[in-house]
Amino acid sequence: ILASILSLIIYWLIRDRYRVRNLNGKHIFITGCDTGLGNSLAKWLDKKGFCVIAACATEKGSQELRSCSSLSLKTVNLNLADSDSIARAVVFVTEQTAGKGLFGLVNNAEGTAPVAPTDWLRIEDFRSVLDVSLLGLIEITLKLLPLLKKAEGRVVNLINAKGLMAFVGGGYSLSKWGMEAFSDTLRIEMQHFGVKVSIVEHSFFKAEVVHSDIIEKYLFKLWNRLTPEIRHSYGEKYF
Repeated sequence: ILASILSLIIYWLIRDRYRVRNLNGKHIFITGCDTGLGNSLAKWLDKKGFCVIAACATEKGSQELRSCSSLSLKTVNLNLADSDSIARAVVFVTEQTAGKGLFGLVNNAEGTAPVAPTDWLRIEDFRSVLDVSLLGLIEITLKLLPLLKKAEGRVVNLINAKGLMAFVGGGYSLSKWGMEAFSDTLRIEMQHFGVKVSIVEHSFFKAEVVHSDIIEKYLFKLWNRLTPEIRHSYGEKYF
């Protein structure tokens, strides 16, 4: 038993010392790079020497990221709720990789999530989250798989661990649980092609903190659009 434990420790130490070599020419595509974790990761990988392609939801986000990065970092505007926007981004990535394939795809973008009891919500409130945080990320992944297979690359899905605890209504937890299932299935299927699929479950970042007044404002908006029957069933005290 001790020998097995020692062997496992040695294996982990050796594996953790492994570093990717010859970074020049290795392309990594990251979604959700306007702010927060995606933005920081794009800058860090750019400094390491990777060829970073950063997807931003706004032109302002793209400009700010380019202004503090090397010339090798490229940006592309991406709306994950729009299939046409996804198609244009895939064409851009294909052109940038120039036949080399895609070394890495980092899925990071998140949709806005209404925080409220389930029966305060409408189906479009669920879609606004799922279209970006689940279906959009699945679509961009599917369309980039040929490039990932060509380079025997990797998919890294960044999933907020808060989404694994279903304590509030809406599509947020649904999208996180869905990405977990999609990642686990894809990992098994892509082993045949030498493509690795990983999940990084991160915690709460200061950059993502939503001020309580914003949450309160959204709650008032949802409350005011409810039918009198539903408002009466909850009552002012509950609200």
